[in-house]
Amino acid sequence: MNMRNSTVRAVNRLTARWAEAHGGDAGTVFTAAGVWPLLAPLADGAAGPARAELAEALGLPADRAAEAARELLAALDGVRGLRAATGLWTRADLPLEAAWLERLAPGGHGTLSGDAVADGEALDGWAEGRTDGLVKRMPVTLTEGPDGTRLVLASALTLKTRWVQPFREGRGQAEAGPWAGRTLRMLYRSTALADRAGVAEGPAGPVTLLEVVGDTGVDVHLVLGGPGAGPAGVLTTGIEAVTRARPVTPASLLPEGRPGPGLTVATVLALSPEPRLAVRTPAFEVRAEHDLLERAALFGLDTARDSGRGHFPGVSSAPLAVGSARQSAVARFRAEGFEAAAVTAVAMAPGSAMPPSTRYRTRLTELSFDRPFGFLAVHRTSRLVLAAGWVRDPLGYEEPPELSEEEKRREEEEADAAWEAEG
Repeated sequence: MNMRNSTVRAVNRLTARWAEAHGGDAGTVFTAAGVWPLLAPLADGAAGPARAELAEALGLPADRAAEAARELLAALDGVRGLRAATGLWTRADLPLEAAWLERLAPGGHGTLSGDAVADGEALDGWAEGRTDGLVKRMPVTLTEGPDGTRLVLASALTLKTRWVQPFREGRGQAEAGPWAGRTLRMLYRSTALADRAGVAEGPAGPVTLLEVVGDTGVDVHLVLGGPGAGPAGVLTTGIEAVTRARPVTPASLLPEGRPGPGLTVATVLALSPEPRLAVRTPAFEVRAEHDLLERAALFGLDTARDSGRGHFPGVSSAPLAVGSARQSAVARFRAEGFEAAAVTAVAMAPGSAMPPSTRYRTRLTELSFDRPFGFLAVHRTSRLVLAAGWVRDPLGYEEPPELSEEEKRREEEEADAAWEAEG
């Protein structure tokens, strides 16, 4: 199933606004693609100012939101390497509008017992199961009693992709900047596809982009700004570039010298006449917890969180207000591939060959990520940004454990067997 362009644009708009709102330079990861499908059914069931605010945050009319969310989740779940799921839990005594339930995306409908501990364990199990253990807890605040949590609506998005061309992993250090002197878990790659890198000019200055192609329908773009550039400006420019709203100059058209952040282009003597792109970047793992109500206006939840009255007559005849809205997210970038997961919940309450001797003059583009940078996981066909984040603290290098005598013997036997098989 294809994704509607209007829905993709709406989700990417929310991603860009979230990136713009990220203050400071703290490491983070977030996915508007996990929040948007929850705001949509809320808008569908809301009335008054809450409905208008949710529609504005969604970027779509409220009466189209539920259908768009259903289509989006179905399309996401159809992408190889991507899993999308939703869940609904309600108190047994909460009446629900049948029409609203029919318009919800397919998913489980469970019952809240009112026991916060028991309900929390059940919700945590759902989150862990839907993300293959990447997110172990449902990001929801459950309350008990007559004014306790009456409804929980959640989404889970899990992405796993392996690189078409894996990186080599080794020890490395940044030459300058905030990581200078640290021994990092560095990843290296050389390719003839120099135009996997390029430069986009943004309001906050130039941004260098690197496209790392996955073996599913999802690629990861690393985005690097100039020294001191913060996440808001770098990520916003990166989002506009990967969604083709801002032009990117490919590496093959860049002048020699230092035409962009982290880039060096020069003519060198090489063993092949093909131009080369050499990349070094640290491996990283980023985790983040987001309280969406801290930016309630961004997500259209300003009025909806007012517990003085009900805002969702299309959901239930009982008055409901948003009691909590949170997201837990994680992203990992390794030599072999990338994985990311996010759970969002809204709760309502009241090898080499011999080299030839010939040398060629060829163009070499070198790209080094040696200071904080951003990343964007993007669905290749639709250009939907599935996850975005900022790397402030990359992974340090750890010496591999020394093999035991038994492990060494086993490796020698396997090598001898492989040699005999080849002979």
